[in-house]
Amino acid sequence: MFRGIHPVTVDSKGRFAVPSKVRDLLLKEQVVELVITLNPWDRALWLYPLLEWERIENLLSTLSDFDRQTRRTKQIMRGYASDCSLDPQGRILLSQEMRSLTAIEKDTVLLGQGNKLEIWEASAWKEERDSWLESVGEQAASTSSGLDSLSL
Repeated sequence: MFRGIHPVTVDSKGRFAVPSKVRDLLLKEQVVELVITLNPWDRALWLYPLLEWERIENLLSTLSDFDRQTRRTKQIMRGYASDCSLDPQGRILLSQEMRSLTAIEKDTVLLGQGNKLEIWEASAWKEERDSWLESVGEQAASTSSGLDSLSL
């Protein structure tokens, strides 16, 4: 559903305008309700359509609380999950706490990830992206990443 990279600007009140391409897709799919949560592995946010979030939440409920990693994942994802929707101007409000945890201030990017959008502070995303791209050649030469069977 979601793909591409979209630069956006967060205003002083913590709002960003959803790009028209994404808004049009949400309208086409009749998505009105969204859920935003903290990414448990990166300093970024995840934005899900409500129906997709409900599927994710059901998957989370099947994970054991006896394993610390899965328990923390559930705590982060569920604990920071907040319902949201586009305001009349097509904007989404990011709470001060979410912005602080992800260092989002102004320059931000939305990354389409199929079932969700990732929201990154722009320079943090560039650093992550560049680090990964630099390491890809090194990793490919020394180990199998599980992507070997993926024919692009």
